[in-house]
Amino acid sequence: MRRQIPNIARFVTMNKSILPVLGTMLLACLFLTDSPVSNAAEGMPTPTPTPVGSPTVKPTPRIDDPDEIIKIDTELVNLNVRVVDRNNRPVNNLQENEFRIYEDGKLQQIDFFSKSEVPTNYGIVVDNSGSLRSQLEKVIEASKVLVNMNRQDDETLIIRFVDSKKIEILQEFTSNKTDLNDALENMYIEGGQTAITDAVYLAVESIDEYQTSKRNEDRKRRALILVTDGEDRSSFYNEKQLFDLLRESEVQIYVVGFVDELSKDGGFISKSPQAKAKAFLERMATESGGKAYFPSSPAELPNLAREISNELRTQYSIGYIPSNDKRDGTYRSIKVQVEDGPNAQKRIAITRAGRTADADGSTSPTPKPSPTPVKSP
Repeated sequence: MRRQIPNIARFVTMNKSILPVLGTMLLACLFLTDSPVSNAAEGMPTPTPTPVGSPTVKPTPRIDDPDEIIKIDTELVNLNVRVVDRNNRPVNNLQENEFRIYEDGKLQQIDFFSKSEVPTNYGIVVDNSGSLRSQLEKVIEASKVLVNMNRQDDETLIIRFVDSKKIEILQEFTSNKTDLNDALENMYIEGGQTAITDAVYLAVESIDEYQTSKRNEDRKRRALILVTDGEDRSSFYNEKQLFDLLRESEVQIYVVGFVDELSKDGGFISKSPQAKAKAFLERMATESGGKAYFPSSPAELPNLAREISNELRTQYSIGYIPSNDKRDGTYRSIKVQVEDGPNAQKRIAITRAGRTADADGSTSPTPKPSPTPVKSP
């Protein structure tokens, strides 16, 4: 061994490049000597490795951003409220503390109140079936009056309809009055079984979908102006489906009904076509917080258009977060009361009759037929 050591030393001296290799070999030998395998071979117990404690990870401190938007999952109910006196004249100078809102008979706290003029997204939906042949020219004229009274931020949708396969969007939502007036000129009478329910259902859906797409304009009022004789002869949707939709929507319906030409003769236990049509149109307007008009002559239409335009703008916008926060999809009745004015002046608040609460999504919706409006080229 004494001879070998100098030889190894000389070899290392002469071959310095081998140092790293030798170092590795020596470490390997030491490792094998102390390894569990070596100890087991010598009959020694295998040592249990001592776990090394993990370093403590300190959480990064959060710096609050004052501009951060915190979303709270609440259900704000928006109401558009018209207030009139006993002579049906608008009352426009009321304050928030003069209103009381009840949902299912329980007083609610008002969270939003405004009596300023609010822009409106509304649809003009006109019956183009043969029953309106003599009125269509005046209807187009009155619709132009309504469009020309639009404010800068108002947007309008134009729809003509006959039966379920002939529901046409003549003009998508726009504030361009020239385009809207041109679309109105494209209306024409056509044969078919009138589908009023389908036309209103699809128009309300279109208004709601458009409003949803405009996320920064959630305070815009939504409305629909329907011109028809009120006699539905062939619709996919039934009245229950339509009124269920209206309870979920904020769209107010203003109806112009030419019902005088419908028969007044009823059966022994059934209403006449005229009475049935009038009741249907009135219910549609009442439950949505709108208004129904039944002109005796087409000559009344231009003035009615001006009145509807004013009605849309002389309303109070009121919002509340319901005290019953259950998302069970149930119907909740709504009632708005206003304090009497000077000298016991009676004030009547008009808004939608109720709403359907949001559902938690645990139940599957019932499949519904879905006729699709045809967009004109």
